[in-house]
Amino acid sequence: MYPPWLVLHVPHDSLVVPDSVRSQFLLDDSELKVELDRMTDHHTLALFADQTSEAQVVRAPVSRLVVDVERFARDEDEPMAARGMGAVYSLTCHLLPLRRPLVAEERGKLMQDYYHPHHAHLERAVDRTLERHGRCLVLDCHSFPSKALPYELADPASTRPEICIGSDDFHTSLLLAGAFASAFERAGSIVKLNDPFRGALVPNSRFRSDKRVAAVMVEVNRQLYMYEPTGERLPDFNRVVQKIRRCCGSAIAACASLQT
Repeated sequence: MYPPWLVLHVPHDSLVVPDSVRSQFLLDDSELKVELDRMTDHHTLALFADQTSEAQVVRAPVSRLVVDVERFARDEDEPMAARGMGAVYSLTCHLLPLRRPLVAEERGKLMQDYYHPHHAHLERAVDRTLERHGRCLVLDCHSFPSKALPYELADPASTRPEICIGSDDFHTSLLLAGAFASAFERAGSIVKLNDPFRGALVPNSRFRSDKRVAAVMVEVNRQLYMYEPTGERLPDFNRVVQKIRRCCGSAIAACASLQT
């Protein structure tokens, strides 16, 4: 069971593309489905969320292809914008055109309708947690494909870990990152820190300014729990769920006991 001072952030597991946004995309229905299959962190809500705990869950309601709430709002601040993957994507995972060029008003509406409400929700969840408990841990919940996609600019033949732990220099202590890595290693997982992905998200108002807000990202290799071409769950999905939640809970408890 997770502690009540935990906030689970689930930004990339939605497949929803609203009808009002669909016309922006240059892909036909079958091409869009393939792109969604490749880019969605399938089933991460089910992997991480424990309905018996008091932890709050903040989940993006639309696909990252609509807006990516994990990016900085301004392209000037977002490194992935150089690859056409800022908050509003212009390119696919193969670095091909995804959507027609948008005027400023169209991009602004996407941010107003989906990006800013999500971050306001996250801000409120963290604020409530700080008010009640004086501290907050944001667990950033993700998955990743077993082979690198072209946009990653990585070798697709390289062997990837089963679990990636992402950290932030300000919000992730060595104790916190080490506790998560150790918990998964003890459970038999192959773990890497900030490889293939790095970082951990906190609300903008707390970013690099409030040490009471800690953050860590856990990324799960999709081949552990799903058939990647279709997103279908593997037969032992529930076993993987229990392992993920048990390791996360163990890591959080270890940190809490060492800090008291």
